[in-house]
Amino acid sequence: MGSKKKEIALQVNISTQELWEEMLSSKGLTVVDVYQGWCGPCKPMVSLFQKMRIEGGLDLLHFALAEADCLDVLEKYRGKCEPTFLFYAGGELVAVVRGANAPLLQKTIREQLEAEKKVLAEGCERKVIRDEPLSDEDGCLSHDKDIGDDEDVASSGKTCTLAIIKPDAVVHGKTDEIIMKIHEAGFDILANEERTMTEAEMRLFYQHKAGEEAFEKLVHHMCSGPSHLLILTRPEGTEDVIAAWRTLMGPCDPDVARREQPDSIRAQFGTEMPFNAVHGSQDREDASRELALLFPTFKFSDEVLEASLCHGAEGAVGPTEARCFPEDTD
Repeated sequence: MGSKKKEIALQVNISTQELWEEMLSSKGLTVVDVYQGWCGPCKPMVSLFQKMRIEGGLDLLHFALAEADCLDVLEKYRGKCEPTFLFYAGGELVAVVRGANAPLLQKTIREQLEAEKKVLAEGCERKVIRDEPLSDEDGCLSHDKDIGDDEDVASSGKTCTLAIIKPDAVVHGKTDEIIMKIHEAGFDILANEERTMTEAEMRLFYQHKAGEEAFEKLVHHMCSGPSHLLILTRPEGTEDVIAAWRTLMGPCDPDVARREQPDSIRAQFGTEMPFNAVHGSQDREDASRELALLFPTFKFSDEVLEASLCHGAEGAVGPTEARCFPEDTD
């Protein structure tokens, strides 16, 4: 009975919209365990939360439980058997961890708590993210709806690029670790959508590879399960987003990446071709074409991307930039 009381005190149960809004107004970092009623919350993590609460202090670190079926804001999380942990600070979503990955969860808690302490003490800017299942409720970018507000348009002067976390990385539960590395490398994620691509989409996407021997295998792989489609940009005054993302990915072949760039994403999460974990646009022209194909309703103020979105993938225009890893078109 004593341990049960301790568990309740440790994790506040959010069962109403009022309690949800109260949680959003809490000072510090709140980690919300989103669970399904039929399977219950992730109890193996309670001991970790107790440890982190002691390390992080009682005033700035909070833990909560939220049943997806009880809250409309969590409607799109319903029916999912994978544990999901949402990190909120200042009423904003700042991180997501999927799966009962204790080391990743512990690392994320420490990093986000330190980041929030800097926000509160030094006035640093809080890095906010978007999670696709919450996009409709949070007013975030969605593949299925037209975005018309100025704040949802990529700002002028900022180049965007496409990043895909491929099915091989998604099925092995590496999505959150890759997204964390993207954030740590200084990228801003304007949109994050999880979906399974169609064969027609991938044949058009990789049409430049149609004559290659590996074309059919590549198309089949990309349609074999869900991918995460991301639109990336970088703060003004930093390295071009396309070149920076290709550097972070590393060489196309994971074996080459492990020899030449062991810290790259493909070196750490890729296995063999075409299972190299991630895709990135080759240059500005490819970014225009690929974003127009996979995010047709996303609006950009950048002239090149806007022209591509207005006229379709085949009408993409703009200067071709110097290519990183010229042998790599995937």
